[in-house]
Amino acid sequence: MTYKAEYIWIDGTSPTAKLRSKTRILADGAELPIWGFDGSSTNQAEGHASDRVLKPVASFPDPIRGGDDVLVMCEVFNIDGTPHESNTRAPLREVAEKFAAQESLFGIEQEYTFFQGSRPLGFPENGFPAPQGGYYCGVGADEIFGRPVVEKHLENCLAAGIGISGINAEVMPGQWEFQVGPLSPLEVSDHLWVARWLLYRTAEDFGVSATLDPKPAKGDWNGAGAHTNFSTRKMRESYDAIIEAAESLGRDDKPLEHIKNYGAGVEGRLTGAHETAPWNEYSYGVSNRGASVRIPWQVEVDQKGYIEDRRPNANVDPYVVTRLIVDTCGSALEKAGLV
Repeated sequence: MTYKAEYIWIDGTSPTAKLRSKTRILADGAELPIWGFDGSSTNQAEGHASDRVLKPVASFPDPIRGGDDVLVMCEVFNIDGTPHESNTRAPLREVAEKFAAQESLFGIEQEYTFFQGSRPLGFPENGFPAPQGGYYCGVGADEIFGRPVVEKHLENCLAAGIGISGINAEVMPGQWEFQVGPLSPLEVSDHLWVARWLLYRTAEDFGVSATLDPKPAKGDWNGAGAHTNFSTRKMRESYDAIIEAAESLGRDDKPLEHIKNYGAGVEGRLTGAHETAPWNEYSYGVSNRGASVRIPWQVEVDQKGYIEDRRPNANVDPYVVTRLIVDTCGSALEKAGLV
């Protein structure tokens, strides 16, 4: 007997990497082996030296094929055993290990938009739908588009063991969100990448596509983000640590370092309008969705909890955003003795 293993990896496409996958048939009981692929077809190698290596790092039950089949998240390595330059998980591993004692947790809110052909799902062939507002967490066929895909994606994520914690319709027709976490930095990133793969794969069966474009419709429409909620053990105990973490993200050159790694097209989404702060101005505030970083009102009341970085784009690499936040906040909290 055999089972199917769908090997999933992140390619080298720039400025926004794409997901790739292929299937391997394995004997029952066999461990997941390393595997190879043609890097010259994924922007990860030249044709004269095209072999690249897939190393399994996490596996999940395959909810689409069922049975004993699995989805396998992989890191990409060169044939000499070094991480490929497109492998953003490897640097996160180092940072996560360095600050492991702080027990960082993340919850990432993944917004996305369904398209049918060249139009967002729910947009008429000519003109535009009614202005945004009623679509957010709405109900009814006149305001909600794509719910069957969303519900099936939720079922698939739960069956796969993804740490998905919720879904909701967003402010534009055909725009939705799912949340993953709270999980550790590596876990939340692995789970989010596989949840994205399941989103694209599920949408295939409904004849629609899903995009993480941060500004899928020009004009007076919200963009699509990946708001990133973060805490350490000390932040979950102390409001002083909450403030120090929020302050640290605005010090020195940190705002620019983070922004330039928060997803291609971030400047077009962070305009200061549509529930965003300007990309070149850092701010934080309690219950303020127009700030770069929001401290939820309940956190101020409880004097402990987490912060929400509202700047990351929907197309951000979770391995990158979690690494940057753990490194910046972890270093500052350690220096301040708030660990």
